[in-house]
Amino acid sequence: MALAESAFAAADEHDAALGIYLSRFDGPARAAAERADAELAAGLDRGPLHGIPLAVKDLLATDEGETTAQSQVFDRAWGQQGDGPAVARLRAAGAVLTGKTTTMEFGIGAPDTTKGFPLPRNPWRPTHYTGGSSSGSASAVAAGLVFGSLGTDTAGSVRYPAALCGVTGLKPTYGRVPKNGCVPLAPGFDHVGPLARSAEDCAILLTVLAGADPGDPSSVDRPFEDYRSGLTGSLAGVRIGVVAAPDPVFNQAVTILRDAGAHTRPVELPYYTELKTVTKFGLAAEAFAWHRTNLQRRWSDYGASTRMAIAKGALVSAADYVQLQRVRRAGQRKLAQLFTEVDLVLMPTATSGAPEIAELSTSGMADTALTSYWNAAGNPALSVPMGFTDDGLPLGLQIAGRPFDEAAVLAAGQAYQQRTSWHRQTPMESVR
Repeated sequence: MALAESAFAAADEHDAALGIYLSRFDGPARAAAERADAELAAGLDRGPLHGIPLAVKDLLATDEGETTAQSQVFDRAWGQQGDGPAVARLRAAGAVLTGKTTTMEFGIGAPDTTKGFPLPRNPWRPTHYTGGSSSGSASAVAAGLVFGSLGTDTAGSVRYPAALCGVTGLKPTYGRVPKNGCVPLAPGFDHVGPLARSAEDCAILLTVLAGADPGDPSSVDRPFEDYRSGLTGSLAGVRIGVVAAPDPVFNQAVTILRDAGAHTRPVELPYYTELKTVTKFGLAAEAFAWHRTNLQRRWSDYGASTRMAIAKGALVSAADYVQLQRVRRAGQRKLAQLFTEVDLVLMPTATSGAPEIAELSTSGMADTALTSYWNAAGNPALSVPMGFTDDGLPLGLQIAGRPFDEAAVLAAGQAYQQRTSWHRQTPMESVR
């Protein structure tokens, strides 16, 4: 119960300044915390998440109430379906769900302050953005309101805010975590994944989240493990391909992983521009298919940048979409060849720190994000904190692996974090 009360107190102190929660579940969360205390006292231990406060991005349905997708357009009745499988699995593991966190509208577009929703702000510097679209989920972990959170990632929406807020975020392999019960943006690119302080904490969360569900035909019935058990701190013999970046912070991270035992070599990602283009236009086409009727009927109810981002999908023809999928498959095959030569690929998560809110682009995802390639590929990718810009904003290191080899990705993240302290640094002096 003490952990839950601490989470409530932190939210009371910081949420007004940071725009983290769209709704809080104080009553149900207190009941869940009391139940966890009673179960543990009686000898029933549900595992490492038992009694731990977590937050959920407001694209995921929960028993506690409506899902808004941070939009005036969205049908609130949709969220009355109750917990989706990812949320239900956290709850069954004993987690205490504290509330729903801010996002970009439907997971796309820049924040629109005219629509009545909180503006997410970066705990390291509240005049700067959190990144999106799992904005509040990343900020909640960085600000110490919760120990972990649930987000979604269609073009980088877990990893980009994780990098900008100085926390750890994992996009699992496409299909590893079921996404039914999650408001879709682009079902062919959407992923559900965890954010937390460390790779070890993400491993704990993924162990609970992973596994197929009959309600999501894209979820994959593949064996998985207790991901935490494979975290040894050693990378002896691991082959890492390094995508060159003119960044001394990144280059220092490469050296640290080499010191952990990894063998590194420079690589170029195959079809890099093409797969980024696949995500950009494939996402727009799929989003437009889902929103077409509402765009026609309720254009002005959408945020300005959201409606423009989705409407671009109308320009993608059926022939274009088919060709995008052909290019996607070709890129995946070439990438699979690369992964016969290396075990992991290393690159920055973004090329700079958090942008100022006043200078946000209309997309809400800065051009500096280096994440969308992995959404087209479908491979698992992890962002861990790797240091700071010259003016004190967090930077992220991105580690990607073979499909369904989250164990190797998390092991590399944990080995790096055993040798660094970036993930343990907190920003909260900046908002006091």
